Amino acid sequence: MSIQIIGAGFPRTGTTTLKRSLELLGYGPTYHMKTLLTNPDMLHYWHALRDTGTTDWDGLYDGYTSTVDFPAFPWYKEHMERYPDAKVILTVRPFDGWYTSISNTVKKAGPQTLPEKLMMMGKLLTNPRVRKVVGCIKLVKEMLWKVQFEGRFEDRAYAEEAFNKHIDEVKAHVPADKLLVYDVSDGWEPLCAFLGKSVPSEPLPHLNKKENFKTMLQSLMKGDIDKFLKPE
Repeated sequence: MSIQIIGAGFPRTGTTTLKRSLELLGYGPTYHMKTLLTNPDMLHYWHALRDTGTTDWDGLYDGYTSTVDFPAFPWYKEHMERYPDAKVILTVRPFDGWYTSISNTVKKAGPQTLPEKLMMMGKLLTNPRVRKVVGCIKLVKEMLWKVQFEGRFEDRAYAEEAFNKHIDEVKAHVPADKLLVYDVSDGWEPLCAFLGKSVPSEPLPHLNKKENFKTMLQSLMKGDIDKFLKPE
C-alpha cells in the first residue's frame, strides 16, 4: 500500500475534517497526529526523518493510504519525493481565525499552571505511556513553534508572514495538477472533483472543534491518556 494523499496544511485548518472525509472517500486509514499519539513507539520514524531527511517509509506507513496534519506536513516535500504519484491537499483558512484557534488549542497542549506542571511531573515519573506521548508532543512543539515560526509565534505579524509563506511555498513547489488548495467550509464539491469521486449524500464531517480539543487537553493534564486519545 502506498501514500496517495499528502496533507500540507497547518494544524487547525480543518485537518481532522479532511482526515475523516478522505476515509469516507476510500483513502483510509489516514495518518494523523492522533495516530502518533495513539502509537507513540512510532516516534523514532519521525526522529529519523527530522535528523536525516528520510526514514523507513514502508514501516512508517504500513497500511496507510493518506497522511494529514502533524507530524507529516512539515516534510511534505520529502513525502512528495518518496511518493511522486501522490496528490497534495493544502488546507487553508483565514489567518485571524486560525491564529486565535491554534493559540487556544495546540499552543496550550501542555501544562500551563503550576499545579498542572506538578501533576504532569508525577505522571511522567510513574506512567511510561505518558512519557512516550509527551515525547511526541515535544516533536510538535519543536517543528511548529521553533522551526515553522522560528520561536516568534507570539509576534502576530511575524506569525502571519510565516503562515502565508508556507502557503505560497506549497503552491510554488507542487505542480498545479497535483494540488488542491482547500477550505473545508467549501464542502465536498472541490475535494471530490479533485479526487474524481462522487459527492457523498452525507454532510462533510466537521470535527475537532475547540470545545473537543479543550476536553482532550484536560484529560492529558490529568494523565488520562485513554480519554485523551478516544475517538471524536
